[in-house]
Amino acid sequence: MATETASSCTGSSLLQPISEIINLPLDQVNFVVCQLFALLTALWFRLYLHPSKTSTFVRHVVATLLGFYLALFCFGWYALHFLVQSGLTYSIMIFAGVEHMHKYCFVVALGYLTFCQITRVYVFDYGMYSADFTGPMMVITQKITSLAFEIHDGMARKEELLTSSQKCLAVRRMPSLLEYLSYNCNFMGILAGPTCSYNDYIAFIEGTAYRLKHLESNGKENGKCKQLDPSPKKDVIHKLCTCAVSLLVYLSVFRTCPVERSIEDGFIATTPFHLQVAYLYLSMLATRPKYYFVWTLADAINNAAGFGFNGYNKDGTPRWDLISNLRILDIEFATSFKMFLDNWNIQTALWLKRVCYERCPYNPTAATFLLSAIWHGVYPGYYLTFFTGILMTMAARAIRHNVRPHFLGSAALELLYDVVTWAGTQIAICYTVVPFVLLAVGPSLKFYRSWYFCIHIVCVLLMVFLPVKPRHLRAKEVSSDPAALQAPSSPPDTESNCSQKRKAS
Repeated sequence: MATETASSCTGSSLLQPISEIINLPLDQVNFVVCQLFALLTALWFRLYLHPSKTSTFVRHVVATLLGFYLALFCFGWYALHFLVQSGLTYSIMIFAGVEHMHKYCFVVALGYLTFCQITRVYVFDYGMYSADFTGPMMVITQKITSLAFEIHDGMARKEELLTSSQKCLAVRRMPSLLEYLSYNCNFMGILAGPTCSYNDYIAFIEGTAYRLKHLESNGKENGKCKQLDPSPKKDVIHKLCTCAVSLLVYLSVFRTCPVERSIEDGFIATTPFHLQVAYLYLSMLATRPKYYFVWTLADAINNAAGFGFNGYNKDGTPRWDLISNLRILDIEFATSFKMFLDNWNIQTALWLKRVCYERCPYNPTAATFLLSAIWHGVYPGYYLTFFTGILMTMAARAIRHNVRPHFLGSAALELLYDVVTWAGTQIAICYTVVPFVLLAVGPSLKFYRSWYFCIHIVCVLLMVFLPVKPRHLRAKEVSSDPAALQAPSSPPDTESNCSQKRKAS
């Protein structure tokens, strides 16, 4: 009941009557209302505080103060953790020097986040799986660490040692305290993100983002002239409709298919295994709309403020997916574990790639999954999920490299391969994330025992009997194969945008 969870809410109790009427926890009501308020404020911000009408200083100040107001409304004085975390890391940036400050910022930001997660889970309220102050801290941690590495790349490393993506994202001057707080705590992303690069955010505040994209397309695409400041109206409405459908599906279906039923003794004893598989898929399918709602609404808020413009489509329509966090259809119809991960929580995946995978000299896949587990929190279920995810990723890679080439001979074989891999991917994803939902070790292991750890065993066997060449050897093969160089990669990364920006400038 809403009244039972009201005491766990650390923010304002102003909306308590609404919480009781709709029977939802007060912290969740506060979160949704604040996001809707941020949406309306974003429209005002774009129209009345446009860069052509006001100064960069005013835009930074307003964005920051509104962000702190929303944080205080949702989390009360726990929102001060956002200031403490940002203040500590900014001090490190100023006094530690650019040579090593990225390492210190990484350790301090992640360590402070972990400390807050430990106290929230094991000291105050274990199992409070709802809106809490460590959620925004997770996004702020991403921004702090990303910016620290970008400053290090721009001010301490030689240009020839940087990748094309790192050259584009590199920050060449130390941000002011106001710019730093605005980037970390602006009202558009304080509650649910998504994270973004510092350069993209500053370009948005200064009003140069449209200009760069306008130059990229030379003002024309297929003979159609571009307006300098395209409207996000169509995309915002589309994303709000997606939010409404996602929320409706979640509220109507989630309670009828709880994941916890999968570990009930009666369910395990009386339900045939194939029906257990089907129920697991349906229960996990019912949990995803919650994330679709939160991330799509956050994306719509940023777009409404004028942030997220990413150039133009071939038909001349503007694209507003620069900081989008998911691609729903690609998730639901993913035919590989990698394809699912590439389209789920996209900005977090890019953060993991930039600060860990591209920079880790040893076993970057395992290191990336470990960092993801630490960043998510201290529930044991997270670590079980990401350990299983490592096995899944390695096994899926082995299948793709050894089995897929045999199905490329005809359209019928390719379709068969896609259907089989879609089903396998969906089952593997559901199997992997069960501990992420159940949180505790006991229930998670009970679920895996009911499945006889079958998918874990299959993954290990595939890794043993279907070896994959090391990454550096695969890279050599790709670089020596002209056809492979022209093959499409997984979802568009910032690198393509970066190369376009350099050409424009």
